[in-house]
Amino acid sequence: MWGPSKMLSIALLATFAVIGALAYEHYNVSTRQMVVLATTTSTYDSGLLEYLIPKFEAEQGISVHIISVGTGQAIEAAKRGDADLVLVHSRQLELDFINSSYGIHRACVMYNDFIIIGPADDPANISGLTNATEAFRRIAEEGNQGRALFISRADRSGTYMVELSIWENLGMVPSTIAQRWYLEAGAGMGAVMRMANEKRAYTIADRATWLSFKSQLPNLRALVQGDLVLLNPYAIILVNPEKYPQRNFNGAIALAKWMISEEGQSLIAGFKKEGEALFTPIARNYERAHQLGFPNQEEEIAWYDSQRT
Repeated sequence: MWGPSKMLSIALLATFAVIGALAYEHYNVSTRQMVVLATTTSTYDSGLLEYLIPKFEAEQGISVHIISVGTGQAIEAAKRGDADLVLVHSRQLELDFINSSYGIHRACVMYNDFIIIGPADDPANISGLTNATEAFRRIAEEGNQGRALFISRADRSGTYMVELSIWENLGMVPSTIAQRWYLEAGAGMGAVMRMANEKRAYTIADRATWLSFKSQLPNLRALVQGDLVLLNPYAIILVNPEKYPQRNFNGAIALAKWMISEEGQSLIAGFKKEGEALFTPIARNYERAHQLGFPNQEEEIAWYDSQRT
């Protein structure tokens, strides 16, 4: 039988082993690379990133922290040096980010499309239209008669920028003062769709978020789709290391390379809700990328492919 001193020694050894294991685990976690991705609510709310990022983290040994906001806010976070790269969807804001030298190496990763959704009884009679401008004209007309409401994100998101461009095509600048049928939410896509459902109002949404939320929105229907102005490409852009050398530039390259790789693109294509793909990968479909506003897609993909991380 062991004496008290030997039993104490064994207990101490066991304790030290546990402490050592915990310290080693803490060391691994604390020294693991981290990348900060600023992105839109649609990539997060749709579940796409929850599906993709764990696979990247497991393969690359790099943790990813996600900032999920509107495109404008995501780019502003990157300009402040609070992110390593962005995944966003507003061409003008993206080009401004590049031209201001805060962002570099803009490449298209995927696209989906916007749809106009609204109440099942459709007082503006837009169901089945493929012309978004005509749909907005009818909504405004019925709104001015007190028979329709439109809810805008009003948050500098990519979705909001597309909405404004459609109103601009009509020569309109809606406001809550002049047009009481036009409500500015200043909120993300999920919140806006819930408001539209409650008020039986129209709004514009990206298809991925709509498919993710529509089972919770019994009063709404997808009414207008198919217009070219409703196509919605997503760009990945690195934060310029000359602006913020403290950022994890190599980690950002690793994440971008993985998303445009054959594996990343295949995973994006396989992400579905109710049997329907939410995003279409496009990184190496250069002709389609050109059509969607990425004239230098080949050069950017070649640059990413040449990087060693």
